[in-house]
Amino acid sequence: MELTSLHIAYIIITIIILIALLFKKEIVVPCIAGTLIIGFIYSGSAVKAIQILNNALINSFIELLSIIIVIAMVVSMSKAMIDLGADEVMMHPVRKIIKNNKSAFWIIGFTMLIVSWLIWPSPAVALIGALLLPVAGEVGLPVIWAAVAMNIFGHGIGLSSDFVIQGAPSITGAAAGIDVNEVIKASIPLWITMSVVTAGVAFCMMLREMKLNKGMQTITKKEFVIKEIKKPKRARLIAIIMPLSFIADIALMITFKINGGDATALVAGTSLILTCIITFLDKGVGQALETATDHLKEGFKFAIKIFAPVIVIASFFFMGSEGFAKTVLGPEATGLLNDIGLWISSQVPLSKLTMVLTETAVGVITGLDGSGFSGLPLVGSIAQTFSSMGDIHIAPLAALGQIVTVWVGGGTIIPWGVIPVAAICGIEATELARKNLIPVLSGLGATIIVALFLI
Repeated sequence: MELTSLHIAYIIITIIILIALLFKKEIVVPCIAGTLIIGFIYSGSAVKAIQILNNALINSFIELLSIIIVIAMVVSMSKAMIDLGADEVMMHPVRKIIKNNKSAFWIIGFTMLIVSWLIWPSPAVALIGALLLPVAGEVGLPVIWAAVAMNIFGHGIGLSSDFVIQGAPSITGAAAGIDVNEVIKASIPLWITMSVVTAGVAFCMMLREMKLNKGMQTITKKEFVIKEIKKPKRARLIAIIMPLSFIADIALMITFKINGGDATALVAGTSLILTCIITFLDKGVGQALETATDHLKEGFKFAIKIFAPVIVIASFFFMGSEGFAKTVLGPEATGLLNDIGLWISSQVPLSKLTMVLTETAVGVITGLDGSGFSGLPLVGSIAQTFSSMGDIHIAPLAALGQIVTVWVGGGTIIPWGVIPVAAICGIEATELARKNLIPVLSGLGATIIVALFLI
């Protein structure tokens, strides 16, 4: 295939946006301009381009709405728990497990990994954030590194393996023409390499930064002052009901194979119900109606504040995926990122090194839309194409493409992909993406080297 002016414009705008990120500049305005330019090139009409900009924002909001709501619901529930003092009660048993900031990093990470395998990273973020973040902050784990642990272990290690739900390897295997079990088996050495190197580098960076006394903002200092609990029996009751409710959610998700957006919806709905229950126990019927509304307002205020710029940014990058492009641009539109990835693969001379690097590059490019999964059919197809051209093992090559695509697009090094974790931790998405960058690139480099010996 040949690149059109639309593809070239998309590439140039993306490069400009990435340069702005490197210089720590806000990228909302470049994304707005980029969406207008793409809309104008596609339609040939200035009026239509403005309409495309609006439609892109609307559809971007729709894409992110489930995450916005679950964040709002969990924050509302947290506000209600803090008012009652149930958060203080819940901290006591967990304090015995999390002794210091070093153990907090690994406990948060591995808990996030296990829950992500069972129910998916997005709802896992809400659960782990509600239960473990306050305690981690109490033992001195900087908020940014709590977010890094959640992000790397959930959206990186967990989502790139997906051993339980098997969504990612199923898509990759189908596109590559091989069985899902072949993809999983071939991915294990690559996944272990990526996971160990990335988590290890992140942990070492955390220790170095803390030694230099940088980034020492903890979750919320005021929550760790022992406060008087006016209704201790009710607080203890909620401290039991809340975790049991989410454990019940996990059991339902496993039993009925609820995952993805449906799992996120279950967590959001449970959080909203708990907000109401906690408020009634705390304030009584007389005040609960107004107080519950206040908690809900606070939750949505927090969520919208975090997501307002992201909706604009995502509206540009979502246009790289075919489904979004057809909805916003028109029925004849194609996935720009997929087209660019295919073009790159067709221009590269064949050798093990170039095939591995091409599969990696395509994974990175298709991951820029922030979905993590939209590029999997393409990397699987390219692996199948390369295997027909040369004497290579298709399964490791496809597995490499899967790991790269998910680590980039699933949400570790691009700001519009790390939003759930950044939002629940109350930090800037761009700052979290920057912290993840060196560990993830280190992991990718090591994984590429291992892949060269496997294919």
